[in-house]
Amino acid sequence: MTSNVLVFIEQRRGKVHPASYQLLNLATQVAAQTGAQAEACIVGEGVASLADAVAAQGAKKVYIVDDPVLALYRAIPYTKALVAALDAAAAKILLVPTTFMGRDLASRVAARKRAALAIDCTEVRQDGADLIAVKPMYAGKFSGTFRLTGDRLQVVTVRSNAYSAAAPQTGARADVQSVALSLTDRDQRLKINEVTATGSGVKDVTEADIVVSGGRSLKSAENFKILYDLAAALDGAVGASRAACDAGYQPHTRQVGLTGKVVTPKLYIACGIDGAIQHLAGMRGSKVIVAINTKKEAPIFKVATYGCIADLFTLVPLLTEEFKKLKEH
Repeated sequence: MTSNVLVFIEQRRGKVHPASYQLLNLATQVAAQTGAQAEACIVGEGVASLADAVAAQGAKKVYIVDDPVLALYRAIPYTKALVAALDAAAAKILLVPTTFMGRDLASRVAARKRAALAIDCTEVRQDGADLIAVKPMYAGKFSGTFRLTGDRLQVVTVRSNAYSAAAPQTGARADVQSVALSLTDRDQRLKINEVTATGSGVKDVTEADIVVSGGRSLKSAENFKILYDLAAALDGAVGASRAACDAGYQPHTRQVGLTGKVVTPKLYIACGIDGAIQHLAGMRGSKVIVAINTKKEAPIFKVATYGCIADLFTLVPLLTEEFKKLKEH
């Protein structure tokens, strides 16, 4: 019997992370090579309503682990939930988005299942019973290729936007199976008493298709407003270099780079960022890179798709106005 490919669908408050839909497309491609099918697992509270949306993205069967204790992410309950879904599906391949949740969850599941594990991959393909996973290494200087043998569960986390999502299938329906969750008091020893929303309301850099980042050249936190205006016009997120975060211009939650967050958006606009090695390692996987800098010798121009030797304080507001005009039409 051919083992199917299971995708962990990351959701928060009923909203599916876009990377999950991208992985369903990848799962469909991988499964087709062996005559298997793509399946999905949704963990949370009140998540059964997401099954049709997941089916529309290619899942032939959806495993639902629905319990009030899963309303918010906690490592042990979520690990047990995903392990239960894996056992029910009897899948040999598990694909998980490379997010903060995905990294934590995938490694825990792999340890419990004695699985082969590859983290933060940008390419995944089948080779017989084995799985070939490719990931950037050493600050993106080269890629490593790993073979995950088919004699055990293969767990892979995949970087956002490494693959595109398929077009939704109108009227698609999946076979839905509820999976029971069994927890002990010890499994729930971590309690969440209060949840406080923080941040500016702008998207997180790891979840946005467009990221507008600023460097130390912005000179102050107040000056980052011009980047927030551009990001708002593009429905994007605001990022920052390590130097800008260390200077207090932006919180470290918005830091892009090897010691911050690795992003792979469709469009990355670097404003006043020279391009230190650690920053380039965090964004060079972007589909299109636009660099705005007055220093024509800045390293950022070596990786940029388009380079603008210009003053960001002049060019960025002009771009914002032009994008607003385009949206109006």
